Amino acid sequence: MKGYVKLKDIPQYFGLERGDSVWIASDVKQLLYTCIENDDDTDLNILIDSVQEIVGEEGTVLIPVFNWDFCKGKTFDIRKSPSQTGSIGKTALKRKDFKRTKHPIYSFAVWGKGSDELAAMDNRSSFGAHSPFSWCREHDTKNVFIDVECQHSYTFVHYVEEMIGVPYRYLKNFTAEYIDENGDRSIRTYCMHVRDLSADIFVTIYPYEEDFKKAGASRRYEVNGIPMKTISMGKTYEIIAEDVRYNKSRKLCDYKLGNAD
Repeated sequence: MKGYVKLKDIPQYFGLERGDSVWIASDVKQLLYTCIENDDDTDLNILIDSVQEIVGEEGTVLIPVFNWDFCKGKTFDIRKSPSQTGSIGKTALKRKDFKRTKHPIYSFAVWGKGSDELAAMDNRSSFGAHSPFSWCREHDTKNVFIDVECQHSYTFVHYVEEMIGVPYRYLKNFTAEYIDENGDRSIRTYCMHVRDLSADIFVTIYPYEEDFKKAGASRRYEVNGIPMKTISMGKTYEIIAEDVRYNKSRKLCDYKLGNAD
């Protein structure tokens, strides 16, 4: 790619179309440094606005605003608890056009056609059958990665693990105070599919990358020298599920002691 691409024009490279649903995962430090070096605006609202313009009101934008404090017994306030997953999420939470989904650990800032349905979900399990992760599968959401790798950011694999069932994870309950959108307080219990620490595994994920590419579900590219990727989430479900069902998750996990057998 020749020449500098302005922040407002970067979403043109994501491969989005009108009506798409899109999940944005990002580490924008380098992106913003590049903006500064080229005298460009650094307001991330510009990036969000551009994505909205491309997918239109018939599309949906999901931005992860995960917060793990509930796991420590701390109060979750759907109106005030901050995102612990990056600057774009923090920006989205300040906007009046975005809503926040209910799960106190794995919540999303959502906008567009699917936002009401997503915000109405009260899934107890973070990666369960009636969660935003399931919605993303059903709508073949495009997961855009800005300067982050699947290894650390393709959370969708944990949804597949829960749907199929794996021996190295189990559902764990977490209970703490919850403050809803009306300011009402209650004690609630939610659960998460957590790793069994006695199972000596290391999550890998990257071995799927070639499978995703061959299936036409993944595309890598660069904008302003920053690595990016777009993955069609629905198309990857069966690829991951097949490994989990028939290969003991060997592409998803590195079994340190050979205990896959």
